[in-house]
Amino acid sequence: MDNNPSTIELHIPSRLGYEKIAMNTAASAARIMGFTDERIEDLKTAVAEACINAMEHGNKLDESLSVGVVLSMNADSLEVKVVDTGAGAPGHGMAPDIDKKMHEEEKARGMGMFLIQSLVDEAEWVSSPRTGSYARMVIHLHHAGG
Repeated sequence: MDNNPSTIELHIPSRLGYEKIAMNTAASAARIMGFTDERIEDLKTAVAEACINAMEHGNKLDESLSVGVVLSMNADSLEVKVVDTGAGAPGHGMAPDIDKKMHEEEKARGMGMFLIQSLVDEAEWVSSPRTGSYARMVIHLHHAGG
């Protein structure tokens, strides 16, 4: 890839299952950029999880609202921004208490943001009910961990 960023923008319905379109589009972009299969799988999981969070928490599964997905490809990284129309999900990136979840003292759900953070190189969540909340993820081509 050259140094000029390339951008792909999708708008998907807030209907479970459509996250696969965003996931597969991100995987195709990463494959073109030369990411390893392992990193592509990490990216697919992170993008799918971010889209599901946007659909469920941001857009409250209102199918009249779309989730925006913007992929920005640079020479050494891929940035994915997942935008919804809500206030974002609570507890951004807080580490889950696995013991409490296993002993059913906490809901089994609620690990998405933690999972995303563990799969990508950079992750941030911005809550802005007026303009749309978003999750921003960056995965670097030359990952320090491998």
